[in-house]
Amino acid sequence: MINFYLIAVVVFILGLALTFLAVKIFPKMKLLDRPEKYGLKRAPIPYYGGVVIFLTFFIGVILFVPFSKMVVGLLIGSFIIALLGFLDDYFSLSPLIRLFVQFFAASILVYFGIYIFSINLPFFGVVDFASVMWGYVPVLAALFTVFWVMTIVNTMNFVDGIGGLSSGVSFIGGLAIFFLSINPEINQDLVSQMPVAVMALILSMTSLAFLIFDFPKPKILMGDSGSTFLGFVLATLAIFSGGKVATAFLVLGLPILDMAWVVLRRLFSGQKIWKGDLKHLHHRFMNVGFSQRKVVILYLIVTALLALMAVNLVSGQQKFFMIAALVIFVAILAAGLIKMKGKNGDF
Repeated sequence: MINFYLIAVVVFILGLALTFLAVKIFPKMKLLDRPEKYGLKRAPIPYYGGVVIFLTFFIGVILFVPFSKMVVGLLIGSFIIALLGFLDDYFSLSPLIRLFVQFFAASILVYFGIYIFSINLPFFGVVDFASVMWGYVPVLAALFTVFWVMTIVNTMNFVDGIGGLSSGVSFIGGLAIFFLSINPEINQDLVSQMPVAVMALILSMTSLAFLIFDFPKPKILMGDSGSTFLGFVLATLAIFSGGKVATAFLVLGLPILDMAWVVLRRLFSGQKIWKGDLKHLHHRFMNVGFSQRKVVILYLIVTALLALMAVNLVSGQQKFFMIAALVIFVAILAAGLIKMKGKNGDF
């Protein structure tokens, strides 16, 4: 019998200790952010917190998860993503390099046999990605898996605009996958799901420990090394837990739709899709008068409600209707925010 409480406590305390050390040591190592780069008038804050997040998760997995081919693939791929994020934070790499390395890291998962073989679309049936083979490789399954992982990696990177968002969403997302993995109504073979459950719990407690230093007043920032790492692990665990792509989409609904909205807006306005701006959903809330703290709390409450629904809704049709309702809700919300006058006028 796995003692989930023990794992949660150990990983949480480990995360707190490592983050506390980072807050004290990183300034002496000059590992600080550059607020002037974004026009912010404040003192620099310890940066590169993703290193702490990666170490906490990695040590937790080493301690509590039996090694398998897929676990090794996850650790290798996530290390590549965390290293890429660290180098990007430090050197500001080009978008093409970032996308190429993300593609490579996601392909590592495929090499280690981690695929999304099919998805069940209500009213359309099962879409089988395993039917097209190239040698021993299911090509469509490989491509969809890489696309899914890269999407969630960049989604979590996009949402990392305010302290507490990425760590809070990852805490909730990890818990959702954990409860799904130990649910006997969904998984007939609970034993096979235990490594997934433990890794999801480790991710959740890692994120919670960092959240304490990340919100309400950030004492350390995770940077791309943290946000992209969290996205990579969440995307991979969703595959591990039986290919629950719809469930993960529902839990991460707000960040995913925000990313889609931002990318489409930049495309239609002729902007580069990788060029950052202050027009994400959380920024628009702030522009109409919400404080950063209120935006994070609202965002996480909605994410928690979606996670609760994802855990309790069993049928694909129920999740499909919830996703459709979420899309409509976000579209109406976005339209309303765009038309409202904020502190800086219309936007």
